[in-house]
Amino acid sequence: MKSLLQKAISEYTDLGIDQQIDYEKLYLYSIVTHSTALEGSTVTEIENQILLDEGIGCAKPIMEQLMNLDLKAAYERGFDLASRPIDWTIQILCQLSALVVQRTGSSYKTMSGECNSARGQLRLVNISAGRGGKSYLAWQKIPERLEAFCRHLNQEQEGLAHHAISEVYRHSFLAHYQLAEIHPWADGNGRMARLVMNMIQRQFGLVPSIVKRESRGAYIQALAKCQEQENPAEFVEFMLSHHIQNLQQQIAEYKSSMER
Repeated sequence: MKSLLQKAISEYTDLGIDQQIDYEKLYLYSIVTHSTALEGSTVTEIENQILLDEGIGCAKPIMEQLMNLDLKAAYERGFDLASRPIDWTIQILCQLSALVVQRTGSSYKTMSGECNSARGQLRLVNISAGRGGKSYLAWQKIPERLEAFCRHLNQEQEGLAHHAISEVYRHSFLAHYQLAEIHPWADGNGRMARLVMNMIQRQFGLVPSIVKRESRGAYIQALAKCQEQENPAEFVEFMLSHHIQNLQQQIAEYKSSMER
């Protein structure tokens, strides 16, 4: 797996795919489109280009369009933070979460008080993954677990620059798994987990990974299975394999376009 990843990244770089005009902007739009698609959005990449560039809506539900606008703003802030070493804190995570669901989040009144996901506030209610699904961490334990999560990220990033690229990717995928497992907010946890994953990759100059909408079922199944077993190994390997496949697909498409 390590050699396949290195080969794909080397070819990706040698071909200059990341040097194309508007590469970063269009790649970001692709990340946003597929991340929201995993949450049910049907907005396409072409529709998103027009929406995010020109502010011109499409014939899709307004909540889906707002979801994409919110996530773009969160990624712009997140990638700005990733341009330098990040001091991960609960406050930063909550600020990013507020951006992710700025216009689509909700306020929840519970026995323990009121929490507003649009303000990035941690949930004050227990939730599960659908009817009969896994129950996530009890809300009372979230601050402590989130603090430990941030502490771990800060400790790990100090030595990551000296690790192989594959290990940095694995670290980012593990961070995704851990944040999704904590499930700190009432809304937007999946998008936040993928955002933090991409921020780590961006921080170390790697090509950010995209979970394609076509792989939604396999992605959810891999995450759910590992959460049930309380072992992230299979999810991390799934994400690494999926990223390699995406890089290889982009390389093939680029070569094909150059032959026309």
